[in-house]
Amino acid sequence: MVSLVRIRFSDRLVDSSTIRALTAAVRIFRRYHFNKSQTPKIPDPFASVQRTGRNIVAVFWDLDNKPPRSVSPFDAAIRLKKAAESFGAVRYKIAYANQHSFDYVPPEIKEHRRDRIKLNQLENKGVVKPVEPYICRVCGRKFYTNEKLINHFKQIHEREHQKRVSQIESAKGSQRVKLVGKYSMKMEKYNNAARDILTPKVGYGLGDELKRAGYCVSVVSNKPQAADVALRNHMVDMMDRRQMECLILVSDDSDFVEVIKEARLRCLKTVVVGDSNDGALKRVSDAAFSWEEIIMGKAKKEAVSVVGRWKDRDILKRLEWIYNYERERKLYGSCSEDDDQNDDLNAASNLVSDEVKTDQSRAWWKLESDSDSAASS
Repeated sequence: MVSLVRIRFSDRLVDSSTIRALTAAVRIFRRYHFNKSQTPKIPDPFASVQRTGRNIVAVFWDLDNKPPRSVSPFDAAIRLKKAAESFGAVRYKIAYANQHSFDYVPPEIKEHRRDRIKLNQLENKGVVKPVEPYICRVCGRKFYTNEKLINHFKQIHEREHQKRVSQIESAKGSQRVKLVGKYSMKMEKYNNAARDILTPKVGYGLGDELKRAGYCVSVVSNKPQAADVALRNHMVDMMDRRQMECLILVSDDSDFVEVIKEARLRCLKTVVVGDSNDGALKRVSDAAFSWEEIIMGKAKKEAVSVVGRWKDRDILKRLEWIYNYERERKLYGSCSEDDDQNDDLNAASNLVSDEVKTDQSRAWWKLESDSDSAASS
C-alpha cells in the first residue's frame, strides 16, 4: 500500500515500521467496522438447550431411603447422571441425608477392610509378596508393602497438604486467590491419591464421592423425617420458581406422593427411581425405573421412548381446540343476523309453551272442534 520508505507529515519524518503499524490498524478497523457480521459474539451457555428444546432436568436424591449399595457412590452417581441426561439437560443434582447416613459403613466395605488388614499383616511377615510394587501416586516412589506406602504418605504428603491448607486459610484477599491457584494442581493430585490409600475416618466417603460427581450434598439433623421435609421443601421451592421441567426423584418413600402429584398438576414430567415394584410413587409418576436398571444402563435406552411419548402428548395438547363462547365473542364480536335469528327462536318457543298450557285443560286425544261443539250444546 505504501511504497515510500519515509514520508513527511507536517515537517516530521515517519519510519516505515510506523506506517506498517498504521496500515494494520486501518485494516482491522475496516474489517470490524464494515463487516459487522464477523464481529465476535459472546457465546450463550444455554443456547444448545434452547435450540434443541430439551427439558431442564432436576435430580433429587433421598440418601436416607436409597443409598448406593451395589456399586461405589461415585460410580452410582455418574450412572444416575447419565440416565438423567437422556430426559434433558441436567442442571440441578441435589442430595439430602442426615449425619447417620454418612457415618454408616456397608457390610461389604467392612469385610473388605478386614481382608486388607490381614493382607498387610501377611506382607509384613513376608508370607505374601505383591506381584507388582505399590507406587505412590504423588511422588512416584515404590514400596513392597502396603503399610510402608501408607506410613510414607502420612509422614510426608499428608503433612505437606495440611501446611498448604493452613497457609490458604490464613491468607486473605488477592493473596489467598493466588495461593489457591498455585496449589490447586498439587491439592487435586493429593486428593486423588489419598482416596485410594487412606481409609476415611468416618463412614466410607459417601459425601465426598457425591460431591466429586457434581452433586450438591446437604446434611440435615438426625431428627426423624428431617431429610424428607428438607427435600420436599426444596422441590416445592424450585417448582414455584419454575426452574425445572422434569423432576427425577430417587426414593421409595411414599411421603413424596403429594409432591409428585403437585408436579404433574403443574405440567412437569416426573420420573421415579426406586426398587419397590408396586410403590405409590411409581403409580403417580410418568415413568419409573429400578435402581438395577439405572446401574445396568437399561433406563438410558428406555428413556428415548419415554421422551418420545412426552413429545407426542405435548403435540396433542397443542392441537386440542375447545370452543369458548365468551372468548370468541370478545375476539370476533356478534353478528346482527344471528341475534335476529335468536330472537325469532325465543319468540317461537314462548308461543309453543303458551299453547301447551292452554291445551292442558282437555284430554290429549280430543280435538279442539270437539271441545267447541260440547261447549255450544
